[in-house]
Amino acid sequence: MSVEDVLEKYKAGEVDLTEAIEKIQSNYFQDLGHTVVDHNREQRTGSGEVVFGSGKTAEQISDIISAMLDHGSNVLVTRIEADKYKALTGLPTFSTYDAATAMLSCVQTKIPPPETSIAIVSAGTSDMKVAEEAAITAEFFGNRVLRVYDVGVAGLHRLLARLDELRQARVLVVVAGMEGALPSVVGGLVDKPVIAVPTSVGYGAAFDGMAALLGMLTSCASGISVVNIDNGFGAGFLANSINRL
Repeated sequence: MSVEDVLEKYKAGEVDLTEAIEKIQSNYFQDLGHTVVDHNREQRTGSGEVVFGSGKTAEQISDIISAMLDHGSNVLVTRIEADKYKALTGLPTFSTYDAATAMLSCVQTKIPPPETSIAIVSAGTSDMKVAEEAAITAEFFGNRVLRVYDVGVAGLHRLLARLDELRQARVLVVVAGMEGALPSVVGGLVDKPVIAVPTSVGYGAAFDGMAALLGMLTSCASGISVVNIDNGFGAGFLANSINRL
């Protein structure tokens, strides 16, 4: 129920003041006891709240999903392990779970896609989990996504063979581990924003992604921004924001 509807009902005497205040507040946030769900975030920022599944119980996640769906929102849950997903209750039939990325989406209202697209590029197959987190996030928000995987600098001809496609994208997410060189290469070949994602893939001196992170932060290619290690969600979310400008 919208704020306008609540005020009309209060004016008509159909609800008292206490009930009217409660209903108006519920349009902005909802206190579940363990979580205060931010129902107003989409109106403020253009994108609704996303649930971080790690550290939450299955019961808490079920409550949050139910509250968001009742409010008419689409729901995206990240980092929710398979055993926790199986313990969820009350999921709608249109729920989709991706075990590889540990992501759950419940889309009850399709978001019209912009005319432009997002390219998700990964250096190696080992980086695919993080790349897919970015891709699924971008698709959840209604974007068209081009996946270009396993085109790292060890075989640069693989990337060059897809260059015409990559140049059609509005923004590119480039995912790499090891030394993290791929975003710099891509950044020197396209005239679009590049979001670099370091992954924790690599041998000892890679320091669980720290080498890739520092390499991307010190890239000599212009127009590159960098998100946190293994943060495919953050990259996909930022790409959506850029693609809808």
